[in-house]
Amino acid sequence: MKFVRVLLFLFLFSSCNYFGLKKETAPKDMPIAAVFEEELYRGALHNLIPTNISKEDSLVLVKSIINNWAVKQLMLKKSLENNSSQENTAINELVENYKHSLLINNYKEQLIKQQLDTIISEAEIDTYYSLNKKNFKLNEELLKIKFLNFNNNLINKKEVVALFKSDDLEASEALEKYHLNFKSFQLNDSVWTPLDNIMLKIPFLKEKLLKKTKFIQKQDSLSLYLVAVKDVLKRNDLAPKSYIKSTIKQLILHQRKIELIREIEQIIVKDALQNENFKIY
Repeated sequence: MKFVRVLLFLFLFSSCNYFGLKKETAPKDMPIAAVFEEELYRGALHNLIPTNISKEDSLVLVKSIINNWAVKQLMLKKSLENNSSQENTAINELVENYKHSLLINNYKEQLIKQQLDTIISEAEIDTYYSLNKKNFKLNEELLKIKFLNFNNNLINKKEVVALFKSDDLEASEALEKYHLNFKSFQLNDSVWTPLDNIMLKIPFLKEKLLKKTKFIQKQDSLSLYLVAVKDVLKRNDLAPKSYIKSTIKQLILHQRKIELIREIEQIIVKDALQNENFKIY
């Protein structure tokens, strides 16, 4: 192609040293390829070529980088030639609008960091939850559950089973001393846990876990499973506040951001009007 001028000497491809892969033997600002008036400089390749590859691999990579750069430049040149002035104007307007949006959004984010109140009280969370309950329907099953999984040959198996069956706080604390012997376990049945997470750890039928039960025992050739389901929430039930507390906080913060930006915009417009920097004819 006559319109492509490639400034590569024959010795350029005979040694990777030219690109600084072994030694610094040529200045980084030396052009290695050109398409019309655009030039590709050696320095642009400096961080693109790994130092731990062979001479042959580096040569292939360099050729690929140069070719990709040339294709991009040629496509850009052709697109500029073939687009009408009206199309170019429209594209320039899009670019300018995008630039303005980035600048404005960056300014807003700085103001939000400086002025947004991120402290959310329990009373605010309660109020938001009460007013928006219809929006907090579950799309998954939740359980309050405790379970254990350990080897069948555990020496203190009977003691562990007895402690698991007990509702005493001391029993739960006593189980903690065996935790290194458990393959998986959850002893806190006061928190809501997604059913899908539980079924990754214990091989029980879904229907069996969706019923309250004080004790279920299951055994296979290697393991013993103990399960107690304290409470169950099914799909479309109201999500418990404790489970979605972090989500509510994010929603409140988002609402505050919107209100803060609206206030800032109003102040900016009012100030511009007062200083006659904004006029409506």
